[in-house]
This record gives sequence, structure tokens and C-alpha cells, in this order.
Amino acid sequence: MYVCGTNAFSPTCTYMTYSDGRLKLDGERDAGKGRCPFDPFQRHSSLTLDGDLYSAGAVNFMGFDLALTRTPLPSLSANPTLRTYESTYTLNEPVFVHMDVVRESEGSFEGDDDKVYMFFSENAVEYDFPRGLVVSRVARVCKAHLECLGPEPSLPYIVQDVFLLQHSDWRKSIFYGVFSPQGSSDLSAVCAYSAAAVRDVFSNGRYKVPIRDTAPARWATDYGDAPDPRPGACINDAVRKQGVQSSMGLPDKTLQFVRDRPLMDEAVRPLTGGPQLAKRGPMFTRIVVDRVTALDGHSYDVMFVGTENGFVQKAVNYDGEMFIIEEVQLLPVPEPIKTLRLSRVTGQLYAGSETAAVQMALSDCSRYRSCQDCVLARDPYCAWSATAALCTAVSSRDSDRSLIQSLKDADVSMCPNLASVEPQSQTLIPGNNILLQCRPDTNLAQVLWLFDGRPLGPSDAKYFFYREGLIIRHAAAADAGLYTCQSVEWVGGARHARTVAAYRLQLPSTEAPPTGALLTKAPPTEALPTHALPTEALPTHAPSTEALPTHAPPTEAPPTGPQQGEVTALEVSVAVLSLLLVSLLLFNVWRGHLPLAGCWKAVRRCRPKGAQIRPLDMNTPPQPCPATCSSLRPLHLLTFRSSLHGQNRKNI
Repeated sequence: MYVCGTNAFSPTCTYMTYSDGRLKLDGERDAGKGRCPFDPFQRHSSLTLDGDLYSAGAVNFMGFDLALTRTPLPSLSANPTLRTYESTYTLNEPVFVHMDVVRESEGSFEGDDDKVYMFFSENAVEYDFPRGLVVSRVARVCKAHLECLGPEPSLPYIVQDVFLLQHSDWRKSIFYGVFSPQGSSDLSAVCAYSAAAVRDVFSNGRYKVPIRDTAPARWATDYGDAPDPRPGACINDAVRKQGVQSSMGLPDKTLQFVRDRPLMDEAVRPLTGGPQLAKRGPMFTRIVVDRVTALDGHSYDVMFVGTENGFVQKAVNYDGEMFIIEEVQLLPVPEPIKTLRLSRVTGQLYAGSETAAVQMALSDCSRYRSCQDCVLARDPYCAWSATAALCTAVSSRDSDRSLIQSLKDADVSMCPNLASVEPQSQTLIPGNNILLQCRPDTNLAQVLWLFDGRPLGPSDAKYFFYREGLIIRHAAAADAGLYTCQSVEWVGGARHARTVAAYRLQLPSTEAPPTGALLTKAPPTEALPTHALPTEALPTHAPSTEALPTHAPPTEAPPTGPQQGEVTALEVSVAVLSLLLVSLLLFNVWRGHLPLAGCWKAVRRCRPKGAQIRPLDMNTPPQPCPATCSSLRPLHLLTFRSSLHGQNRKNI
């Protein structure tokens, strides 16, 4: 493995080997300038291909010279070192994102070469925008605008990461990219592009030409004929017949054309004309995609999208409709996911941030504990095994003929009937806040609460709906009854409802006092899943945005019922103790045990009227008391008899 590092702003590269469970750096270290950035916080992308290292990043210490370079790896290539021409027309303050290779030589009837595509963003040169407009690009030799239009009017979206889902036929390979908005919008998007469509833009599209008579230069479509060989195209059999074996032998007219017209006129547009996924909330940062073959024989592309707060969202497209089937918090501290890798061999997803690296399984089928939940989850990795009576990974049960999976229709008719949910009895203490816990197993479900068969809505301020259940505020006798929590999903116009939990609230018996006070947490019927629900999957009844602790009613509710009685008793006890302490203090002051602060010295150095006191210092005559202390009572005289040999009686 060839590795490079910033090395304290002194880039260095060398080879790394792995043996006996240890990583080891081998060989001599090479200067990494042009292969690795100087600053570790600068975006950079690289790729090794046929003994050469393609690298996109800063090539100088100050970081303003940004270029794409091709350098030969030691002992692997003899090709010369190349870099992009230094011009704002070529690269205008770029931020490099990703680089990948498409094997266009495989199955080519024209003898075409493989292509390296680079994805980045830069300040647009073709738009006259006062403060500069950032656009997304894909480049081969020339560059083209990478279009990803959100569902609402906005400035161009900026590409953040790209993943190439390769197919055995490169024409069916797909580039998936995550995009973030410019401005104040919080809507992120995922767009997909056909590798064949990207190739067509560069191989058959027209070019833009700058009109230099204006300042700044304006760009217009060049309708003239392109020279032959075509600028920006790789060497194929037709060009080889002209005696050109590599791009180094291209004629000057072709090279000058590329230098003057580096921008394609046509943009690369996404499949379906719009984003595959658009979602509000934390921005998307990274993406990987896996292609899964389900039991119905069809292949589905499953996207794993990292976010800026440390979550990974798992999404899949069924018949043009995108579903987020799972959302997992990978990092305990919210921070952006900056690395995302997928291994089909191990079935693991690897995520990295500035402080941590985490791995997770591509599927967690065990979280679905019933056949209905397993089928309605529509996870292509999972199916219900009727033999084992559990939700299991499809790949591990290929020989199991009892597997049940229905991704497009979510047909649960093949599942056995569920046992009815018995309501749990709870005591309703008037005035208390009561929490009833309920959370469906699938992220696609919505929650519907019923009270004695009547749906509860968010318009009633008495109820607070949130992701963990329902809170009844200041319960009254009229709130006693049967509360039912249903998990509701819509698939193809069909409604699927299932009772998840039920509670029967009863008033305390008049024959015996209630055994419980405030009901703060309903006993769960079963262990809750650890996966967090995405924003779209939250219950539709919860429009409130007030903060509320999980599994606890609002803290602003005043104490009621028995709790109020406990508070009153405590107040009375404190008051009684306070009176006793004050009485004891006044008694000691009255008896003279605790003199007033202003007379303390006077008591020690004076003799109150009528008192016979022998001073400690026999040589000091008694002094009269100050006027301010004349009213003090005389101190008690204590006589102690020494027991030492029965001698020396002493008066103190």
C-alpha cells in the first residue's frame, strides 16, 4: 500500500505492508509534494492506476496553488509527471471531493482507454455573480457543470462526496453524490448520474468559449467544428491510425483548443431529472451504496448516508419512491462523518470522524421482532423465517424456503396472525402527569393513539406526543379508560395498522389508598430498539418543539396528590425545627451562656454589680462594668475540687 501524510507540513510518502497482524512502513521515504497536501485540513483526493498516482490538492506550502497531478509511483511507472495548466479558467479556487476510474476500455469496439473522473466545486467562471457563485463540477480533461436541483428554488447545490457503484458493464455504472445547499437552507440531497451520460457530455457535447472583449469575460456556446482528434478525448483506434499513440503526440491545434475552451456547454444531469433523496435537517457529508439482490430476484441500491451530526441513514428506492428504513447514531458526540467505507466481504460499514472510527453491520434484522414488522420494514437485507420464527439476513438463509419478504408491496398476508395485545392496568392519580410508552419497530411507521376507540389529535393541549410515547398532562377522572397505540403504515394505498401497546387507566380504589404516586414511566412490554428515528419517521402527532426528557413527563408540572402532601409535611417539620432552634438560642442568651457580640470582652474583663468573682489574674484589680453591659446577669460560679491525692482545693 502506498501511503502519504502531511508530516508536519512536510508531505512524505512511502510503502506500507501488513503482516502478522502489524502494519509496517517499508522502503525509502519519498517527498510528497504534489501527491499530498501540506495542510491536513485541506480537502484532497487521490487514486492509483496502472502504476501512476493521480492526486488533486495543493502543491505548494501556502495552499493557493491547487492542481491535478499525475506522478509515477517508484519502480511501478516510467510515465512523466503532469499537472493541470495554471489558470482560473481551468480551476478557480477548487475544493476537490472525489476521484474515480471508469473502465471504458472493457468491451470497447473503438479501442478506447479507461477514464479518470474528478469531482469538485469551484467559483463559477461562466456566471457574472457579484460575490461569486460556487458550482459543482465533474472533469475528465475538460470540465462540466454537475447539476443537482432541489425540490425548491435555490442557488446551485454543492457536491460534498461521490461514490461510484460499479457494474460489470461500465455503461450501467452509477455515480451517487451528496449535495449541500448554498445559503440558509437546511435541505440536503442525493443525486445519481449514469456513467454513460457523463461520458456522452465529454465525447459528444459542445464547448463554451470565453468572450475576452468584456471584463469579466462572458462565456458563450461554441457552435464551430471541433478539431480532429477531438479535444478532451482519449486515444482510440481511429486516432492511433493517424500515428498518435498517446496524448503527448496530439497536434497543437487540439491542445490549444482545450486550453482556451476547458468548459463544456452542456451540464451533466441526474437520473430521473431530480434528486433521489432530499431531506431537511443535519447536512449530508458522505455516501456509499450497496447493490442487494432480494428474494424476488431484483437488485436494489441501498444508500448509506453520513451526516454532520454523526448519524448514518440507510435509504432504498422502490418504484421511484425513496424510503429511509433506518437511522443509526454511530458517534456519541455529534460531529461530522468524514470517512465512509463499505465492505461487501465482511458485511460491515466503516465510518470515521476527527476523533473516532466505528464499524456497524449493513443490516440488523434482529431488531424486527414480528413477521409484520420484518416485512413492513422493507429492508432488502432481511426476511422473516417461518421455520425459525425470526427476522434474519437473506444471505445467511439462502436454503431456507420459508423466508417471507415483500419489498414493493409490503404484503403481510403471508405472515401468521399476531396475538392480541393485552392492556396493562395503571392507576390514575388525579392531577399527575402520566406517561404511556410506545415506539414502533420500523422507521416507516407512524403512531396513532386511540382513547376508548377515539383518535387523539395534536389540537388537544392535554396530550403531548413525542417519539417515546404519550404524556397526559394533569390527568383527571375523565381521563380514565383504554389507551391504544397503533403502528400505521401506508404501502401502495393500502393501510397497515397494528396495535403495539395498550394501557387501561383506572382511578384508585376507594377501599384502599393508592399504592403508587406519580406514574413517570410505563412498564415497557419489550426492549426498545437502540436505533434513532429519522425526522420523517417521527409521529405525526408531535408538532411541539419543546424540549422534553426521554421517558419522563415535563418537569414544569407542579407536585400534586400524595407528592403535595409529602411537601407539606416537610415544610411543617422544618418550621418546627426552626422554632426550637430560635427558642434555644434565646434561652442561652437570656441565661448569659451566649453573650452579645458587643459585650464579649466586657464579660471577661469586668465584674457585674453584686457578683463576687475572683479574677484569673490576681494582680489585676476588678474593673467596673461598662454601661452597655450593666444589665448582664452574673456568671455562675463553679467550684472544682481536684481529685489528685485529695489535695489542693482551687476555686476558679
